[in-house]
Amino acid sequence: MEKYKAIPEGYMTVGEVAKKMGVTVRTLQYYDNEGLLSPSSESEGGRRLYTDKDVINLYQILSLKHLGFSLDDIKNRLISLDTPTDVVEALTEQAADIREKMESLSESLKEIETLQEEVLQMKLVDFKKYADIIVNLQMKNEFYWIIKHFDDKTFDNFRSRFDKDSGLVMMETFTRLLNEAIRLQRDDVPPESEKGQNLAKEFWEMLMEFTGGDMSMLSKLMETENFNGPDNEWKQKQAIANAFIEPALGAYFTTLGYNPLEEGAK
Repeated sequence: MEKYKAIPEGYMTVGEVAKKMGVTVRTLQYYDNEGLLSPSSESEGGRRLYTDKDVINLYQILSLKHLGFSLDDIKNRLISLDTPTDVVEALTEQAADIREKMESLSESLKEIETLQEEVLQMKLVDFKKYADIIVNLQMKNEFYWIIKHFDDKTFDNFRSRFDKDSGLVMMETFTRLLNEAIRLQRDDVPPESEKGQNLAKEFWEMLMEFTGGDMSMLSKLMETENFNGPDNEWKQKQAIANAFIEPALGAYFTTLGYNPLEEGAK
C-alpha cells in the first residue's frame, strides 16, 4: 500500500480529477486512450497523475463536448495553453462558438413559435405545409404565411414546379412587382402607360410561370388581397397594388385581343 502514498505535491490521481470535474474514471481513461487528455505524469506505483493544467484542458474538452462537437473536432480545436495569450485565444474561440450556438437556437425557437401560431390559424394537421413553412422561415421569406392559404392543388403545384432556390426567386419577383405597382399607383402613373403595361406583362408572365398555364389556379391567386398576414400591412399593400395591377392587366389583355381570365372562367 505504500506505493499509493507516493503522490508528488501538485499532482492529482485520476479518481481525484474525476470527482473534481464530475466525470467518471472510465471517461478519463477513454480520453487518455483516444489521445485527447493524457496524464502529465505517473507515480512510482504506476498511477496516472494529473496537474491543474490537465484539469483546464479537461474543462476545455468538456466545454466543447457540451457544445456538440465530436471527439475528432475537439482534437483539432485543442491548442497549447502554455501562455496567457493561449488561454485567452481558447476562451475567445469557445465564447464565439457559444454565441453562434445561442443565435442558432434563438432562430430555431422563433421558427417553432411562428409555426405554432400558423398551426393554430390553420386548424388542421398538414405536415407538408408545416415543413414548407419552416423551410421558408429558414430562408427568411417574409411571405411564409401565404402557404397556409394555398389549396391542395395550388400547394402541390408549387412544390412540384419549384425547388428552394427557384421558389425564393419567384417570391422575390412577386415582392418586387408588388412594390413597383404600389409606387406607380402612388405616383399617379396611368395603368395603360408604357410603365404600367411593362409591369402588367411581367406580372402576367410571373403568374403563368407559377401556375404552369393552369387557369383554374388563377382565381385563388387573385384573392391574395383577402389573405390574413401577421399584421394588416399585407392587406393595405395588396389593396394599393391591386388598384393598379387590375386595370393594368385589363389594358394589357385588350392589347392582346382577348382576356385569358374570362376565357379560363368559361
